[in-house]
Amino acid sequence: MLSTYNGRFGWDPFADLRRMQTDMNRLFDGYATTSGAGFPAVNVYAKDDALLVTAELPGLTDDAIDITVRDDTLTIEGELTVENDNAGWHRRERGRGRFTRGVELPFRVDPDHVKASFEDGVLEIEMQRPEADKPQRIAINA
Repeated sequence: MLSTYNGRFGWDPFADLRRMQTDMNRLFDGYATTSGAGFPAVNVYAKDDALLVTAELPGLTDDAIDITVRDDTLTIEGELTVENDNAGWHRRERGRGRFTRGVELPFRVDPDHVKASFEDGVLEIEMQRPEADKPQRIAINA
């Protein structure tokens, strides 16, 4: 472990933060870091009091998809199956197996006010912000 003491200039108060950042970077090495990476592809539309999340899930049925919401995290889970897994593949690019996609939301949502629909391979999830968490305008007294 590196010392937080910097001989010439004394104690370095940011050494622990840099070390923590390095550890976190190592933890996430190999994970896609670009926006929209992962499966399924998602779009998140935000308003002050509501969110709409759409996810592309071609080839799945609504009963093969599990959706959970906790605080400010949406999780979409399911399983992609292959009709003929023993076929003589020449090229195989489509994914298969279980998937989990966690989406960090811009604010907490009310799990009692979440609606989901699934049509033509597109999942739509509408979520409402709890009344207590909605931004409140504060009047300035002159």
